[in-house]
Amino acid sequence: MKKIIFLSFVLFAMSCDQRTPIDNNLNNDDFSADIVIEESKKANAFFDNKFDEAVDRSPVWMSYLGKRDIKQYGKWDEMTEAADLEDKQFYEGVLAQLKDSVDYKKLDKDTKVSYKLFEIFCQGEIDGYDWRYYGYPVNQMYGTHSHVPSFLINIHTVENYDEAMAYLKRLEGSEKLLNQLIQKLMKNEQQGAMPPLFVYDHVIRSCKNIIKGKPFAGDGESTLYADFKKKVEGLDIKDEKKKSLLLGAEKRLMTHVKPGYENLIRFLEQQKTRANEDDGVWKFKNGNDYFNYRLKKITTTNMTASEIHELGLKEVERIQGEMKAIMKQVKFDGTLQEFFAFMRDDEQFYYPGTPEGKQAYMDKANEIIDGMRVKLDELFITKPKAELIVKAVEPFREKSAGKAFYQDPAPDGSRPGTYYANTYDMKSMPKYQMEALAYHEAIPGHHMQLSIAQEMEGMPKFRRFGGDFTAYIEGWGLYSEFLPKEIGFYTDPYSDFGRLAMELWRACRLVVDTGIHEKKWTRQQGIDYYSSNTPNAMEDCVKMVERHIVMPGQATAYKIGMIKILELRENAKKKLADKFDIREFHEVVLTNGALPLDLLEEFIDEWVESKG
Repeated sequence: MKKIIFLSFVLFAMSCDQRTPIDNNLNNDDFSADIVIEESKKANAFFDNKFDEAVDRSPVWMSYLGKRDIKQYGKWDEMTEAADLEDKQFYEGVLAQLKDSVDYKKLDKDTKVSYKLFEIFCQGEIDGYDWRYYGYPVNQMYGTHSHVPSFLINIHTVENYDEAMAYLKRLEGSEKLLNQLIQKLMKNEQQGAMPPLFVYDHVIRSCKNIIKGKPFAGDGESTLYADFKKKVEGLDIKDEKKKSLLLGAEKRLMTHVKPGYENLIRFLEQQKTRANEDDGVWKFKNGNDYFNYRLKKITTTNMTASEIHELGLKEVERIQGEMKAIMKQVKFDGTLQEFFAFMRDDEQFYYPGTPEGKQAYMDKANEIIDGMRVKLDELFITKPKAELIVKAVEPFREKSAGKAFYQDPAPDGSRPGTYYANTYDMKSMPKYQMEALAYHEAIPGHHMQLSIAQEMEGMPKFRRFGGDFTAYIEGWGLYSEFLPKEIGFYTDPYSDFGRLAMELWRACRLVVDTGIHEKKWTRQQGIDYYSSNTPNAMEDCVKMVERHIVMPGQATAYKIGMIKILELRENAKKKLADKFDIREFHEVVLTNGALPLDLLEEFIDEWVESKG
């Protein structure tokens, strides 16, 4: 399975099912310094070479990393049974080569860590092959249908004529890709894995939106044509060539993109008639095993579904208690549920759903981020070099996309890190949640974590750019919502309530995700739990439950990761007392790339011992 990053929050973390435990003592005193240096150098060269080989097998992954090899720049990854098997065999071969060519015992401490993580990286790709029919290649959150336009718009940059031609080749190749997607959906159905009924209308609507406007039927310009036109107009080439490129785009949009999406729409409309409303993965053969696999992979812990469910219930109760304190602070007379209704319905907490209101939201988001920038030196030693921008979610996917997410920058600086805010429904974007959202997705959240990892010189590429450990990444994002409060942000009690509301939302995720996939809750039961326990709009509740359904286990990562980071920080504070430095703690957390939580704990413990 090639590494196609649909959205930043679609974090298919690497499997840790067969992980070899990290050594308690990673130091190496059994070999001479020269031997250790040489073997470690060889190992790191191996890691980088194999990572490059893996990337070069995926034209899409190459583009995400800013590698614009013109021979590959016009291609899509193959989505076939043969390609899946080739990927599995590739990683099996890499693992065998690793064991044959690198002597683990002779490595230095840092390289031993990389060795173990590289094993996890490869084994995760291998293990995923056995579950390849259990996911949903199209759904309301992500999928090949929406990946085609979002990739071309946001990832495929056009800086010269050849890159514009590569864009046209990708337009042409989209028909083949979408036909492969149909074959994949058919194969999944044969294996008993079909999306629940509600998914189809979302996906069909998205597909239809992509083929609206010039050169298709409808007013205005289609999303893809408008994007290509804008990119071509920015080129320093003759007008005749620009005109030729635009005509080429119109032709390919009509002769390849349009029939590709029309074929997909027809198939989805047919398959919809065979879909049902069973929402949990318990409906699959070996569905419970699959969910346990997902939980272990996502959380990097051995927590059971029942343990996660109970943790969620306890966290919901705790956070609601803190919310009641804010009710007293603002002198609200009523129940917590009445306060929720007030926060949900009162117009003072929302920008209007007009172009002006949406722009005001974007302006305020930038202001919040700028306010945090000036505080970074108090909290961090290493800061990202990559630029950060705020961008509205594109119209073709805004109705079904999440309320906010982050796209990491290109390593070469050609694409900035992007905090996407979804302004489709302004009633889902309350002012009091703006701070927490911006801190999570931008700084000190995902932009800090992902950009710093990419920019770490000397760390193997697979740790900088490769697979993700969701509990670490989303745990850091949620921790980043809380951290600003400790240095004086959230001065408005309603904004502090928004922070708690965001944390409460993640606690409810523990309850509902496991409820649906382990306890056989219905979609409506999940919606009812959110609507009665949070202040969020009903649209939020529906979207979140539908997200749980198509991404089993993913949303459990946030609270589990945050709790672990806070636990490690508090333990370090107790042990170090006056020697504790928050900047140094964050340095350890952020400068080793994404990690399983047990290994993060080892790094923190070692740092604490070094300060003792």
